[in-house]
Amino acid sequence: MKQGLSLRVSQHLALTPQLQQSIRLLQLSTLELSQEVEQMLDENPFLEVSEDAAPREDFGLGQTDTPVSQETREFESTTDTAASIPDDSGPASTSDAEPSSEAKLEESWEGDGSVETAPDDNEWGGDATPRKNKNNNNDDSDVDATELARGHESLQEHLHRQALSLRLSPEGKAALHFLIESLNDDGYLEDSLASLAAGLAGDDLEQVEALEHEFSVALKLLHHMEPPGVGARNLAECLGLQLLDCRNCDETRAAIAMCQQPMELLAKRDVKRLVQLCGFSDTVIKGAIALIGRLDPKPGRRFVNVERNLVVPDVLVVKSGRGFKVSLNSDVMPRLRVHDIYANAIKQNKGQGGAALQQRLQEARWFIKNIQQRFDTILRVSSAIVERQKNFFTHGELAMRPLVLREIADELGLHESTISRVTTAKYMSTPFGTFELKYFFGSALGTETGGNASSTAVRALIKQFVASESLKKPLSDNQISEMLKEQGIECARRTVAKYREALRIAPANLRRSL
Repeated sequence: MKQGLSLRVSQHLALTPQLQQSIRLLQLSTLELSQEVEQMLDENPFLEVSEDAAPREDFGLGQTDTPVSQETREFESTTDTAASIPDDSGPASTSDAEPSSEAKLEESWEGDGSVETAPDDNEWGGDATPRKNKNNNNDDSDVDATELARGHESLQEHLHRQALSLRLSPEGKAALHFLIESLNDDGYLEDSLASLAAGLAGDDLEQVEALEHEFSVALKLLHHMEPPGVGARNLAECLGLQLLDCRNCDETRAAIAMCQQPMELLAKRDVKRLVQLCGFSDTVIKGAIALIGRLDPKPGRRFVNVERNLVVPDVLVVKSGRGFKVSLNSDVMPRLRVHDIYANAIKQNKGQGGAALQQRLQEARWFIKNIQQRFDTILRVSSAIVERQKNFFTHGELAMRPLVLREIADELGLHESTISRVTTAKYMSTPFGTFELKYFFGSALGTETGGNASSTAVRALIKQFVASESLKKPLSDNQISEMLKEQGIECARRTVAKYREALRIAPANLRRSL
């Protein structure tokens, strides 16, 4: 073959580091963004927290990414709140996983990445309130809820305190201490005594047998401690230990006998089969099932120290006149600016190492710009959602209309992936509570009139039907499907079952009152 040179014109998309950072910041949650800001403040000396509000800067972006100015940071919808409820009404977050028997029983960011001429450093800044410094807070009455939670007594501490009143040999104390530390968060002993002994003694069979005997004695003591049921190896043993504290009657004896049967029968409330296996009458078996229902299947859960992550909304929606006012939550917006002294020093001294410092300065500027773009895009998307779901903010979830990401993307001139990033782990405070932005999107179900009904509205109807049903004859999935058809909504039985499971509503046989 003959070699030669040729010219070819082609186009390709390159993601600059700045654009990659903007995409990553856009999909972060509020907590993750706070951690990112903390890390950037530690790594970049040119970034600092601004105590005073600084004017925002227009970075010359295109129409799709133009930041919202401070004066237009609040969006006033002109929708008449007296609008009627449409036939179509949000999201279908479902879970098709079938719970186990014991569980039943227990209950693009878009932009071209171009760099504009850097403005004066003193013009860089955000609009969020500064972070609170806990070290400067001298108000003793303002107690951190997390600190209170950390002071909560754990299950192990509760059991060790009870063990202090027992007279045991050193070996017995050590065995009981080891078993208490081996409990899981639910209060169960997951490993067998033989495996625990083998893990300590190794290949010494004689020592393994001695340890297993000590563990067996210690386990009996553990079973008599509070809370009842602690130290059980399975659900049946846990329920049986709690039944020992109940008064001696037919229901208690029947409940103990039922715990010795397969748990599937109890989960399904198969009264006829339990009557045959346990030898008690229908009335006694039903009373025993009700007694078991009042027991605690996870006795250790009350002692678990769970740090609850409070949901802080990114967007606030409040009623204002004939419409709704949409605004960003300033408490979650970091107020950052470029350090003036360091930036001016770089301008005056461009000697050795100046290029690296200039790069760090540019990184600080881009970081501030990307954070501003992030919140501006969140506000634009939230305003579009409020405009399209205006009936929800007036009448509730029954008035939710079907909405997909493409509708908002087409309206704002953004890509669907950008809308997906914006609506993930971002929350909106509404008159009906705080919801994730994805909550306002959902599939559509057909109606007899040719319109569409939102899956969110259908789930709300299912909740209403179940709440008003008779406890003696709960509604089956097929009956709920027929009732929805009477409302003009075409919803198959399998779809009803999927929505019911997503709402964590038990099947009809488990909702029946005995």
